[in-house]
Amino acid sequence: MKSFCIKTNNTNILDYLLERIKAIDFENLVYSQNEFKVYQNVIVHYRGDQDTKFAEFLSNLIEEIVFKFYEEKIIKQLLNYNYFYFDEFEKTKILDNCKQMIEEEKKTKMQDKKIIKKEIVQYILEHNSMVLDGFIYFRLQKYFSYLDKIVDGSVNQFVIEKEYTEFISLLRIYVESRMPEYELLHLIYYNGESILLDDDKNVVSVSDNIYNAKYLSDISFSSNDFALNTLLTLLPAKIEIHLIDEEDEFINTIKLIFEDKVSICKECNICKTYRLLKSVKATK
Repeated sequence: MKSFCIKTNNTNILDYLLERIKAIDFENLVYSQNEFKVYQNVIVHYRGDQDTKFAEFLSNLIEEIVFKFYEEKIIKQLLNYNYFYFDEFEKTKILDNCKQMIEEEKKTKMQDKKIIKKEIVQYILEHNSMVLDGFIYFRLQKYFSYLDKIVDGSVNQFVIEKEYTEFISLLRIYVESRMPEYELLHLIYYNGESILLDDDKNVVSVSDNIYNAKYLSDISFSSNDFALNTLLTLLPAKIEIHLIDEEDEFINTIKLIFEDKVSICKECNICKTYRLLKSVKATK
């Protein structure tokens, strides 16, 4: 008979552990709970002969506990230690980024977290008991390294998003503080490229305006920076975007900067003409 004891004083973990053992159908298994010295103990006895499967069964439970009760706690500890200079609101945003990044990596079945299960299985096969806190904080160093990378990546993402937001706000203030130089400009957008037309449907050359741009962006939003800077130079009262393809980051940036000055069109004669040109090019 193989027995394994899990030690913890966290009542939430104890309750979760006992409920999960009850819920999972695993043959030849009995368990008990008692207090010994400073820990509450959940002792699981296995009367079968498939020790590896038993170890995998326990490792799945412990892995669930790590993700449910420890992962966010560890991330917060890493944030507080390595990035103490962020305020609580900023840390909350970074934590949200961490959770999102972890969920995305789960979908890709990335390998780093599989190390956890391998280490837990190996430990169970070689030992009869586990102090949960000690095992997680001192034996799962590869898992900590994985979370450290997640935190670093999430911080970088937060900083970029913050700089982007601040830059958009700066440009919005600039636009609102100036008198328009054009009543209306048309922006035709397809295949990730921009064409600017004036109110008489004449092409506005971005190259003629780029050197007079008031705000050359330090952040490259897309390959359409020239068109953006031209709009910031000419400051039209209205921008009509003729959207041949779907909205993307560039169009969203224009909408954020110019706000209610922007309107989207998909069905006018200009749209139909450029949609036809796109179809002709696609057939060549």
